Amino acid sequence: MYVCGITPYDTTHLGHAFTYMAFDVLQRYLAFKGYHVTYTQNVTDVDDDLLRKAKEVGKDWQELGEFWTDKFVHDMKVLNITTPDHYVKATENIPTIISIVEKLIQQNVAYEKEGTVFFRTKRDPEYGKLSHYPREQMIKLSKERGANPDDPRKEDPLDFILWQKSLPDEPSWQSPWGQGRPGWHIECSAMSYQTLGEQIDIHGGGTDLIYPHHESEIAQSENFTGKKPFVKYWMHTGAVMYEGEKMSKSLGNLVMVSDLMKKYSANAIRYLLLSHHYREPWEFHEKELEEAQKQMDSIQENLKDVSSAKEDKELIDQITKLLDDDLATPDALKVLFSEVTNPEKQATIKYLLETVGFTFQ
Repeated sequence: MYVCGITPYDTTHLGHAFTYMAFDVLQRYLAFKGYHVTYTQNVTDVDDDLLRKAKEVGKDWQELGEFWTDKFVHDMKVLNITTPDHYVKATENIPTIISIVEKLIQQNVAYEKEGTVFFRTKRDPEYGKLSHYPREQMIKLSKERGANPDDPRKEDPLDFILWQKSLPDEPSWQSPWGQGRPGWHIECSAMSYQTLGEQIDIHGGGTDLIYPHHESEIAQSENFTGKKPFVKYWMHTGAVMYEGEKMSKSLGNLVMVSDLMKKYSANAIRYLLLSHHYREPWEFHEKELEEAQKQMDSIQENLKDVSSAKEDKELIDQITKLLDDDLATPDALKVLFSEVTNPEKQATIKYLLETVGFTFQ
């Protein structure tokens, strides 16, 4: 399983937590079902947005990235979110990135112009097969999400950067095309290939990554490996809204996990996030978290003297059936919490809640 990680600045907001909580539960549930899961998550530690932010705040880009990465790792631990098997930085994979780009040039699906290498989308007739967006929408979205469709060096507006020439004040690495740095999409292809091989079972991330990021990952990975399907199952989490807009760094309408943790428990935040289906967008209202805290206080009171045990096979089967259906955590929680005062089911309820990451002192 590969899940797109953070660009390390202004983390960790509730939108981040919603995504990583969903994949935490998925990993835990797959292990409960008997699968051995190898989980990779990346850190996009060299990127246009990070470099821009470092300039804004007057800090070294590496120092800024390390500060926010450490903060993110701490927030995940506090929320009892499992640490991935491979937690990889883009800057640690530069040789792999360069070798992938070299092969794509050899195959004539990439071309170099003035020290920058582009992927030739017209050479991939399947480009767009994940998003199914029309060409006009792809051009519009690529512009909104950091690309420049009007770049005169491009053969086609949808061609995307694999390797870019660095400006004098930007980080750079030596490559066959001169001093430069990787494009955004190629970083994830390299990190998944390096840690998980040519094909992965599950690839996740936010819905906003479907295009251009995941679409471009598919194109470059499948051309690099010889058209072997890159991913078997894609899973995308819905956006978390706040004050009527998607919670995002660019809008600044962020609800930070570290601020919420001053008032609410990790269990209450987990309850709030899992009471929304991972694919559905939703809007955060603090009253909902206040209710979640009350609910968790009541549940913990009911279960405090109970030992967890797999006693009730019928309840386990019921919850398994719900989670097998596209990870229906809201329905599973409703069933568990409706039975929490039933002494005959409490041991199994505690066991199942611990299975999906709730903790009991």
